[in-house]
Amino acid sequence: MNKVILSAALSAAISATALAQSGTNSPYSQYDLGLLSANGSGFNRGMNGLGLGFHSHNQVNYMNPASYSSLDSLSFIFDAGLSGQITNFQENSVRKNAKNGVFDYVVAGFRIAKHVGVSFGVLPYSTIGYNYSSTKNLNDRDAFPSTEVGTSTYEGKGGLHQVYLGAGWEPMKGLAIGANIGYLWGNYNRSIVTSFSNGTNSLSRYYKATINNYKLDIGAQYTIKVSQKNELSLGITYGYGHRLGANPQCEVISSDRQTGVADTTLYEISNGLSIPTSYGAGLMFNHNNKLKIGFDYSLMQYSKLGYPKLNRNNNILQYGLVDGVYNDRQKFTAGVEFCPNDAGRKLTEQIRYRIGASYATSYYKVNGIDGPKEYSVSAGFGIPVVNEWNNRSVLNISGSWVHQEVKGLIKENTFRINIGFTFNERWFAKWKVD
Repeated sequence: MNKVILSAALSAAISATALAQSGTNSPYSQYDLGLLSANGSGFNRGMNGLGLGFHSHNQVNYMNPASYSSLDSLSFIFDAGLSGQITNFQENSVRKNAKNGVFDYVVAGFRIAKHVGVSFGVLPYSTIGYNYSSTKNLNDRDAFPSTEVGTSTYEGKGGLHQVYLGAGWEPMKGLAIGANIGYLWGNYNRSIVTSFSNGTNSLSRYYKATINNYKLDIGAQYTIKVSQKNELSLGITYGYGHRLGANPQCEVISSDRQTGVADTTLYEISNGLSIPTSYGAGLMFNHNNKLKIGFDYSLMQYSKLGYPKLNRNNNILQYGLVDGVYNDRQKFTAGVEFCPNDAGRKLTEQIRYRIGASYATSYYKVNGIDGPKEYSVSAGFGIPVVNEWNNRSVLNISGSWVHQEVKGLIKENTFRINIGFTFNERWFAKWKVD
């Protein structure tokens, strides 16, 4: 148990280094709480985030907490991962590249009783990171109408993280249930600084919020034997949507450079941020632990959330929640894992080959137009670590391509490499000495 406590402390220490990092340079991260982080640990990423119906004795699948009930009774599993990416942004004939690297996640899991497993870890939830500018003629649709030409610089950073503790229980053969209770925390800082063509005035808007609240996810899995070598698993999940108790603020500063006078007004929305209710369902077909084929569907009900926005009504500025900015987000994922022989003696027989693809709709609108749809594919390997003292750990390596595009807006192509290491040791085995 001392080793468990030590690993928990190490998990928290390592994950703390990730909090100041931004995993994106996308201008689309300026909406809501930022771009949603990729789901899953190392083995899920090779199948493009597939996992709602997946359960295994040697991998922690936090995407469905019911899967913890399948963890090996003799092992303590520790899994950590990092990723690096290159994104190409294209608008008309202009192209830009950006690089990012982040420490993704740290999770652990082990069995505490018969048919009962637990897991804990630190995960990313969303990320914000962008810096760009635009020049246009301001008009009456803006909060501050003007006949002047304005150059606006948009900048934002921040994001949310969560630490969780979960448990999974199999009350009857084939049926498992579980739950993750997490603590969600983070902040965002966004700004729009506009300089006018007359060179004398400037207008700045600073948006910020700090989030500290809980997150609850529950799941279930049901597995049936189709034949002696084949089984089919159905997984379902539910994420509780609720207000976060955060008060988003907007500070407006209007400056006159000739007189040196600045007018500052602070606006605030009480309890104005929320996370959406989410639902998920997945199927996994398992042939003799060699071939696993799965399909996941998820729905996030963003359309029920309000968007904090600064508006001018009857020549009076108001900062409040408006409807019609968010859409429900749907995601479809399919994936395959193949292992020639997971009990084989040769290294090549134990390698797991993975591929996956997904399609997702946007959860926000840009100037009244639905945001970019997301298409992605991935491929990866699970390579066992075999030496004199360990033959159960796995190195998971995967690569993915993500494409986001909508007519008239910025096109994004992201190439991402994920590396995860699953440390699996028999800490709870009882040794006998003759």
